[in-house]
Amino acid sequence: MRFRTTIDNVAGFYRVVQAISQLQKKFVVKFTETEMGIICASEVNEGGIQVWTSIKVSSLFMDYRIQSNANNQISMSMSAEALLTTLRSAHFHTSCRLAKKNDRAVLSFEIIGQSRNNRNIRVTQDVRIEVMKPQDVARLSEPLCPEPDVHIAFPPLNKLRTVMDRLKTQSDVVGIRANRSGRLEIVVRTDNVSTEVCWQGLPNPNFGREHGTQVSEAEEKDVQRMHGVLISVKSFMKFLQSHVVCTTTIACICQSHCLILYVYVGEATDSGGVLTFYIPAIMDDAP
Repeated sequence: MRFRTTIDNVAGFYRVVQAISQLQKKFVVKFTETEMGIICASEVNEGGIQVWTSIKVSSLFMDYRIQSNANNQISMSMSAEALLTTLRSAHFHTSCRLAKKNDRAVLSFEIIGQSRNNRNIRVTQDVRIEVMKPQDVARLSEPLCPEPDVHIAFPPLNKLRTVMDRLKTQSDVVGIRANRSGRLEIVVRTDNVSTEVCWQGLPNPNFGREHGTQVSEAEEKDVQRMHGVLISVKSFMKFLQSHVVCTTTIACICQSHCLILYVYVGEATDSGGVLTFYIPAIMDDAP
């Protein structure tokens, strides 16, 4: 089993990890010949939120070499904070390799920087890992969800964060509603307050072929009908941390079941990868 690469886009790697590091203390990183995936699928996550990340190797790495008996795939569990701390101190020239030190498997990062005297300094930081067995990796699977009722492009996530910073003190639950004519609503309702923030004219991408969904004739005609889901405010705020990586976010609403969010690294039409968030619905009447 061998793995070695140079991190060509340290800032991009850091932002991807930063976007999901708050979800759970440890996550799974899966390297293949063409992609790196980061999986947060623990049942103890706030509100049951899951993240499945798929990043193209070419968008983060160069001189990428991987070899294993498991179809050249290597999966490992590691501390999210440890990886984030290491990447925070990394520079433009950082290499990474799978190693064993003191009988423990590690991802060893070699960071080359400069001193105040402009001399090169080589620093090695090790992140402890647990290499996973193929059968354990096979047990990991993305949530099964019904076909979404509506797909809609979110406004910039930093603007959504500003809105949610004001709404999060009003309730622990937020309603996300949208229709097929570009209307999005963020709704908070309690016994004492009712707040609704809406956007008009947002794109409704056609994901029928790309994501295996089909739209019925009735749904095509009823474009004004609103579809909604109630979710945890804390879960939604943690998702909004992904504003550090994205330019495009597509939301898929499965009425009263879940909210699926595709956060693209770069433009959706030519992205370097995608972070897929699954936020389960809170069982109540739709907002």
